[in-house]
Amino acid sequence: MEESLYLLIPISLLLVFVIGAVFWWSLRSGQFDDLEGPAYRILFDDRDEPGRGEEEGAGTSREK
Repeated sequence: MEESLYLLIPISLLLVFVIGAVFWWSLRSGQFDDLEGPAYRILFDDRDEPGRGEEEGAGTSREK
């Protein structure tokens, strides 16, 4: 039982440092800068605007 602690404690410390480094990187790279913007962008997405990934006349037409 005691021998397993010699392995588990260093592994847990290493895991804590890795998680802390990944969290620090995400803060520094701006992953949490705008949390509400994407939600509003989905709600107010205008798909009829040309020039946002689609050209005029390309794709499906809505003519009847």
